[in-house]
Amino acid sequence: MDIAWLQSRYDKGETEEEQKAYINCPMTKPEYEEFIDALLAADKTEFHEGETAGYFDGCLPIEVMAERGRETLRHGPMKPIGLTNAHKPEQKPYAVVQLRRDNALGTLYNIVGFQTKMKYGAQTDVFKRIPGLQNAGFARLGGIHRNTFLNSPTLLDDRLRLKSQPHIRFAGQVTGVEGYVESAAMGLLAGRMAAAAILGRDLSPPPPETAMGALVTHITGGADARTFQPMNVNFGLFPPIDAKGGRKGRKDRYRAYTDRAKTLFSDWLAAQG
Repeated sequence: MDIAWLQSRYDKGETEEEQKAYINCPMTKPEYEEFIDALLAADKTEFHEGETAGYFDGCLPIEVMAERGRETLRHGPMKPIGLTNAHKPEQKPYAVVQLRRDNALGTLYNIVGFQTKMKYGAQTDVFKRIPGLQNAGFARLGGIHRNTFLNSPTLLDDRLRLKSQPHIRFAGQVTGVEGYVESAAMGLLAGRMAAAAILGRDLSPPPPETAMGALVTHITGGADARTFQPMNVNFGLFPPIDAKGGRKGRKDRYRAYTDRAKTLFSDWLAAQG
């Protein structure tokens, strides 16, 4: 910790613990360049015959990002923005690797955004090049996970049913949403829609101006089926609202989106009886 320091990006958080939720390992430009060289040269696992990887752009392996450009990681999971080196406040890091606490005891930390298909031996060698982690012990090394999902804009209607066989309904991450909350939301909706159908009623999806409704709209027709990829909820999915834009007006604009969403969601709930 004479190299690394504790801080959340932009000091976010209400409590001191939240404001210091991450271990930050800084890199100078030469250290970053050396890290990228080692990453690109490291041994990677190969896919078996017949296997292909269609990577999700929101969760790329770090070596794939590095292959797209040497500066890519520095503008992605290793971006130094919003962080101040506690040991050298006047010296802005060229890049920063963040670690997030992984258990209540504080004995395990997870390297943020470092999905990888490097072989295990190569991972140990490359990650020990990160300043502050020279003597780290690795409890679990990384890998890439498979995310199986439907081409929902083609296959599902807005009740999350198969268009070709409407007695079959899909829920959760397989529908093409990304994230724990989003997956749970699609499970909740599918469950309520199925329960309504059993009772002889039809439950319409929430309005597209709400978070849940925006996701349903996106995955069942709002997205281009040819390029469909898993999606987190974000304001870009919401129908535009007449509010002042620009960076200075962003908070007001987001508040207008959420105020509208809460009103319409409450109305939708009330309509269900």
